[in-house]
Amino acid sequence: MGKLVDARGPRPLMVIAFFSLLVGYSGIRHFYVQGLPDGASGLSNWVFAALMACGFFTGVGGTGGIMSATNATAKSFPHRARATTTGLVFSMFGLSAFIFSTVGHTLFLGDIAGFLLTLAVGTSLPMILGFFFVRSIPLPTSEHDIIYSGEDADDVHTPLFGHQELSSSVESSTATRIHPHSASADYVISSSSSTQSERIQSNASRRDIASTSKKGSTGPVIRGLALAVNGDFWLLFVITIFLTGTGLMYIGNVGLISQALYANAVPTYDEREAAKWQSAQVSTVSISNCLGRIIIGVIADSSHHLMETPRSSYISFVALLFVISQTTAFAVNDVTGLWKASALLGLSYGSLFGLFPAVTIEWFGLPHFSENWGFMSLAPVIGSNILSIAFGRIFDAHSRAPTPEPRSPISHTSSPSESHSMCFEGRACYADSLKLTIAACTCAFALGVYAGIRDWRRQKGGDVDGGARTPIEDERWEEV
Repeated sequence: MGKLVDARGPRPLMVIAFFSLLVGYSGIRHFYVQGLPDGASGLSNWVFAALMACGFFTGVGGTGGIMSATNATAKSFPHRARATTTGLVFSMFGLSAFIFSTVGHTLFLGDIAGFLLTLAVGTSLPMILGFFFVRSIPLPTSEHDIIYSGEDADDVHTPLFGHQELSSSVESSTATRIHPHSASADYVISSSSSTQSERIQSNASRRDIASTSKKGSTGPVIRGLALAVNGDFWLLFVITIFLTGTGLMYIGNVGLISQALYANAVPTYDEREAAKWQSAQVSTVSISNCLGRIIIGVIADSSHHLMETPRSSYISFVALLFVISQTTAFAVNDVTGLWKASALLGLSYGSLFGLFPAVTIEWFGLPHFSENWGFMSLAPVIGSNILSIAFGRIFDAHSRAPTPEPRSPISHTSSPSESHSMCFEGRACYADSLKLTIAACTCAFALGVYAGIRDWRRQKGGDVDGGARTPIEDERWEEV
């Protein structure tokens, strides 16, 4: 999908996303409403396979929508603002859980079929709007602009007087990459006092540079097999495995964590009250997730533009937030304090998805960003499966079937399903899994520190892993 949006733009993926989301959620709703046939004790194989296909379609649709929007955003804004703009797009993706859960609890309390219909319509219709309005907008340029390479537009100033003569040297087919601290930059300025030959040479050079910019040949261009053997890719991939695995494990199981803490604290288990605590954690994670994606983008872009700080230096900051969130979750003994861990986890998880796309562009280039980010998005699959399975086994080892014991009596009207086991031991139900995530995030922190220090040295021109990293300039794109 990433390769498709890089080559054809966002529109084809918007069409795929529309049909995938509509079919996926509508299919799940259909099987839910239909229920089990009379006398059946479980799902048949074909129904189970169909539900898996529907779940696959919802994943394809969500991925297609966010990838199209992110690709168009990344190519429509200058390099100095990419973490902020892509973070804003990703922030709404993070906030969607809060929006739909609020709608579900407000309008469809107890009506699962109605909520699934809302998901089918509410997620697919925006893809139609995206088909007509989401596209890559080339960065503005004019005939009187200074054409240059290697610097942001705000760092280059035109002469005060039009007749001022300046010497220039421009390569014929590729723009020379200049570090921001370089004493000079290549440019072409048309002067009224220039000779005819100078004007011809100036126009030819301008066309050469503009052509090169549109092709996106400046800055790193790494993809495919070159990506597979690139050390930077595997460094970022491993960090992403550790951090996203931690985030998805917590997000997917925070309901069980809050349930265990609540069951351990009250003499009588109330399922409705427990559900309220579970919903509160989901809302807290979603809101802080949204804020994290916005905040980290602003911080990374501001420091990168004003102090020339590599965006990769904030990888360790994001990893440290994860460590703090997991340490906080480990220290919480009561469900009333779990919101602190949920807020920190959401903030750190959102910061990851606000920062890492910009780092991906910075390290591997913009022309194949969506394809490269698609490969990077395989990391959460690995990390979440490993840590979530570990959590499940640890939690199950402390669980038992709910029984009306004096320690935690459960009434018939408020008890969970008899077929599901519960854990009444509080933090002990999941503490060992948090030890795993703390260790994983600590490893990611160490790797993030290494990546940041290495990029600082590269930027200063040190001989680290091949010398200085080439700055990415603002590339102009043609609509496909």
